[in-house]
Amino acid sequence: MNESTGTTEALDQDDEGKLTEEAQEAPAGRDRSRTYDFSVLRNLRKAQGFTIADIAQSSGISTAVISRIERNQAVPELDTLARLGKAFGISATDLLGLAEFRTAQVTHSQHYVSGGFQFQHINFMNIQCFLGSAMAGGAVNRPEVHHNDHEIVWVLQGSIEMILNEERHVLKEGDAMQFDAVLSHTYKALSDCRILTMHIRKGKQI
Repeated sequence: MNESTGTTEALDQDDEGKLTEEAQEAPAGRDRSRTYDFSVLRNLRKAQGFTIADIAQSSGISTAVISRIERNQAVPELDTLARLGKAFGISATDLLGLAEFRTAQVTHSQHYVSGGFQFQHINFMNIQCFLGSAMAGGAVNRPEVHHNDHEIVWVLQGSIEMILNEERHVLKEGDAMQFDAVLSHTYKALSDCRILTMHIRKGKQI
């Protein structure tokens, strides 16, 4: 899709070409009835401590295009959404969902098995939650590490042994523990147990 020449102010010729490939000019004026608000990109960027230049470098999209998208002056193409999402560690679908005008997000859990644990998993922009269960003796090594996150484990039922590098911690029902998810860690079920683990993107307060 092409963007009119009116969108190229303050852009050099290289940026003009990128703009026509990466974004379509938004309709004139600020129509609050529109479906998407891409100013969420600015909120995401600031929350994670990134500059426009940082996102431009990691996504390969020019700073001028990103700036126009953040100001709702251009609508990103699908490939642009995918590259922007990757820069923030989320999918294009999730990014589009965040840009929708709504006050809440709804998702559906996914079931999977890892080691001796069964998990129900939900994923939002900056947090992932894993509801796990295992019979006594079950174990999982460094389960589902995503990015460079904070990880919290909360024992809802039973007890587990948490092996974190050379440290060993026994957590009983009601106990919780926070640590850096990049560290080598293992959950071992000392009895039949249910646990809740959360991965929270660094840069977010916990």
